[in-house]
This record gives sequence, structure tokens and C-alpha cells, in this order.
Amino acid sequence: MRRRELIILGMLGLFFASLISGCAGYGKLRPLSGQDRATSIEALEKNWEDHAVYWTGLSVGEPSGIMFDPKKDDRTLVNDKWTKVEDEKTLAEIISWIRINRDYPPLLWRILGPDDQFYGYMYTGWRFGLIREVDERTLYVHDLPAPLRVIERDISE
Repeated sequence: MRRRELIILGMLGLFFASLISGCAGYGKLRPLSGQDRATSIEALEKNWEDHAVYWTGLSVGEPSGIMFDPKKDDRTLVNDKWTKVEDEKTLAEIISWIRINRDYPPLLWRILGPDDQFYGYMYTGWRFGLIREVDERTLYVHDLPAPLRVIERDISE
């Protein structure tokens, strides 16, 4: 009986070790907390030239999210489906379209690496994002799904 208990305990240990290591190599989105609350989407918009700024979505008028990667740090956010924001007018338009989504109110998220190091910000109505570690200084941020909307249907037909 003792041997069987040891085998079961060993299998459980391997299972939990694989769960813990399975999450390694992924970044995460976390809401702003404590000292970060001084940062706002308005402050990021005002100081947008201090960041590499990217957006994703169907069009500038239907964005899914916008991402701010600080230029003055040694960490980088990379992607292949996000579009670089080149001017202040486009930035303001994207932020305003994200902001007016009343059904899925946007949040300003911190983008963190697997080791909880700060990489940047994301403003979106989505509550998740897939972020993968490329190396110790680079995160790959996957595209976000199409913009969230509530579709009203006429059910009287």
C-alpha cells in the first residue's frame, strides 16, 4: 500500500510541476494598481511620442485595441498584425473609437512578462490577450479579435 501511495504522490507532483512550467514563457495583462494609477490613457495620448504605438482591429474606425511600448526601456513588444500609429490625429481617433464602446468598456492594462517585468500598456475592451515570450527582453503580442459589439436583432420576425 505504501508503494502505491508513493507512486500516486509522484504522479501528482509531476502533474503540478508540468502545470507550473506550462505557464512559463507567457506574458500577461494586469489592471493598473497602486502607483500605476497615475498613468491614464489621456497621459499616454499626451506623451505618445515617448512610445512605439500600435493598433489592431478592422480599421481605424473599428479598432480592437491600442498598445504603447515605452521607447526608453530595454524591453520590446513585437507583433506582425498590429499597425504602427504614425500621427497624433490617428491616435486620437483610435482612442475615441475604443472609448465609446459602452457595451464593453475599455481598460488600460499593464503588459507584463513572465517574470512580472513591465513592458508597456494596452487599452482595449477585451479582458485577455495572448502574449508570448520571444527572449528575456522581447514579448510577442498576438492580434486581438475583431472589435466587440452588441448586435441587436429584431425578434418579432
